Formats: sequence, C-alpha cells, structure tokens
Amino acid sequence: MTITVVPARLQDVEAMKAILDDYAREGVVLSRSRLDLYENLRDFVVAWRGDEIVGLSALHICWVDLGEVRSLAVRRDLQGRGIGRRLVEACLEQARCLGLRRLFALTYRPGFFAKMGFHEVEKSQLPHKVWKDCLHCSKFPECDEVAVMRELGP
Repeated sequence: MTITVVPARLQDVEAMKAILDDYAREGVVLSRSRLDLYENLRDFVVAWRGDEIVGLSALHICWVDLGEVRSLAVRRDLQGRGIGRRLVEACLEQARCLGLRRLFALTYRPGFFAKMGFHEVEKSQLPHKVWKDCLHCSKFPECDEVAVMRELGP
C-alpha cells in the first residue's frame, strides 16, 4: 500500500470532513465545519492511497515556539498501517521548518504519541491560548484528553 502525504487542497475538504465527522460523532476529535476547514486549510496535510484520501492531520501554530498536532484521523479500516505516524511525521517536519521548539497534542491515545517521542504533561503547562477551541467541545470544561508534548530543540 503506497501512501503519499501532501498539503491539503481545496478539493480535499469534503473527504477530510467525512473522515473527521466519523470520529467527531464519538467525541474523540472536535467537529470541524467546512468553513473552519477552508479557513485553516494551510494547516492540514492529507494522506492519499491511490485516488482517495485516507487520513489527515493539522499543524496549528499556537505561540512563538509552540505548535499543536490536531485533527489527526485515519480512515477506520486502515488504522494500524503507519498512516497516522506518517501524518504526524509531516507535522513534525513542518514544525521544525517553521522553527517551533515544542509540539503538543491533546489525545485519547497517548501511547501512539509516546512511540513518536512525545511524553505526557499536565494540561496546566499549556498556555491558556491553546484552549480557545475547547470552548466548542461538548466535554468542556471537563476535558478527559491527555496532553502530550515533544521537544524539537533549537
């Protein structure tokens, strides 16, 4: 199975939304409107297998030295095949190119991120600015996600 990870394009939004909506119904990722996807399209990368999008992730810049991996989702029938890893690696590469020193994620799968060099941190270590999207979550303010962080160095 050949997987290609590339920056998202306008014509990818419907497939991206379909994958995210599948997980958002369970409350494991935040729902994203089409408007939100279009407005933040440059944050996203997508994974292609043949002629179909099978996963996506975004790198969101939060502060001068801090970014977030968000909206990581892989089509359910293709999980466990390294696609999620490839998507996070693309975010890590972008983060380094931009000069970010730290990257975090809020996740229900900290073990996945631990395999990629992230470690658990207290949510209180994150700047308040990162919580603005949490206001749209049905679980706010009782967030049960785990915060993970990876230092990228200078």
